[in-house]
Amino acid sequence: MSFLAILAAIAVLAVLIIVHEFGHFAAARLQNIHVNRFAIGFGPVLLKYQGAETEYSLRALPLGGFVGFPDDDPDSEIAPDDPDLLRNRPLLDRAIVISAGVMANLIFAYFLLVGQALTLGVPELSQPGVKIPELLNQPDTPAQIAGLQAGDVIMAVGDRPLGTSLQSVSDLKQAIEQSPNQPLELLVERGDRQLDLTVTPDPDSAGRGRIGVMLVPNGEVVRRPAGGVFGALQAGAEDFQNTTTLIIQGIGQLISNFGETAGQVASPVKIVQIGADLARNDPSNFFRFGALISINLAIFNILPLPALDGGQLAFLAIEGLRGKPLPSRLQDGIMQTGIVLLFSLAIFLIARDTANLSVFQNLFQGG
Repeated sequence: MSFLAILAAIAVLAVLIIVHEFGHFAAARLQNIHVNRFAIGFGPVLLKYQGAETEYSLRALPLGGFVGFPDDDPDSEIAPDDPDLLRNRPLLDRAIVISAGVMANLIFAYFLLVGQALTLGVPELSQPGVKIPELLNQPDTPAQIAGLQAGDVIMAVGDRPLGTSLQSVSDLKQAIEQSPNQPLELLVERGDRQLDLTVTPDPDSAGRGRIGVMLVPNGEVVRRPAGGVFGALQAGAEDFQNTTTLIIQGIGQLISNFGETAGQVASPVKIVQIGADLARNDPSNFFRFGALISINLAIFNILPLPALDGGQLAFLAIEGLRGKPLPSRLQDGIMQTGIVLLFSLAIFLIARDTANLSVFQNLFQGG
């Protein structure tokens, strides 16, 4: 990994954090709600600027950021009954402020994908279908029973053709996973012949269908012109929908099958490494890298967990049902516990992913 690629990946993460926090900030200020802090990072202040009402700061721990409100600031000179304090606003106003960070990340991700389509073109495969490079070396897999062979290209599953979209592999995997013990009709291209084969996926331990093959795109990734601004907007929307769906499915699998998928959770260190590798191979990958991380950040933040935006929205929902908020001491206790747990998890993941970096592996091995 080059130093410039690492800096570029860190810059992308920093921009996404700023976008998220700016969403909260803008939603508050557009409603004339008081904001006294806008911070990137946590912990000790490295740099700060005091505006007319808001302190803008860069802090030592680059694990996120926050927008602060004077509601609970004992040094604030704003009267407790000021109607422009966040806590004195109606539920809807507060919900808009809390959810605005998530919306900002989603909107930003969409326009990154639009920008990719407009400047670089729409990525697609040079040939249609999904290729089977090899079958698993196991006896009597569904693929072997169906007569599939290494080198086959699956052109359609059921009545759904697998064209040149980058989603073709994911679409086929999804069709297989969703069809345990159910026959799937496949149109297979083998050399200059086309075959109709039927495969019945076996369920795995989680109940997902498996047929015992590897699946890869058929052909190289090429880019075609987006067809102007309208075409780029449409291509960005399709890419955004497909990417978001895959991320939601991945998070769903993480939650439902945590024991097997927990190792895939990445820290900022791992994310920077992935981004740097992408930049080294092709700088244009930063469009997609930024969009993926931005959507992940949005979806993760909307989960109803303490210390996240979704946790605060859950408190608002409870307040709406009860007609009054939970006791502040209870809310503070839940939030503080959530912060401790999230920071502990972040530190563990950072330590794990840092130790797995090649430079540290070489040090440990005496290389």
